[in-house]
Amino acid sequence: QVQLVESGGGLVQAGGSLRLSCVASTTIFSRYTMGWYRQAPGKQREPVATVTSGDNTNYTDSVKGRFTISRDNAKNTVFLQMNGLRPEDTAVYYCNAQGSIWPVAGSNSWGKGTLVTVSS
Repeated sequence: QVQLVESGGGLVQAGGSLRLSCVASTTIFSRYTMGWYRQAPGKQREPVATVTSGDNTNYTDSVKGRFTISRDNAKNTVFLQMNGLRPEDTAVYYCNAQGSIWPVAGSNSWGKGTLVTVSS
């Protein structure tokens, strides 16, 4: 299991920006597909964005063009730059690490989450 620590959440007005960070405690960070998920009150957790070990990215439709996921393998960190925030983006955002390459293939770890609140 990888320990993941998120930061960067907070309260922002609609149209504003936030940058989330997630630091992973592993020496082989590059072998993980990293992702951001979110869970709004009363709703199921949903994927927001992922970035593979090969830097391929994927986004849920509602955030395309507004959010950008990136990773810094030298710092064991994945980022989520969120621009043009909307009240419907309000949620707890979770960092996720899925092992994609031996010897961590098949592993799955979660952070504790960071709260993002967007006021209208």
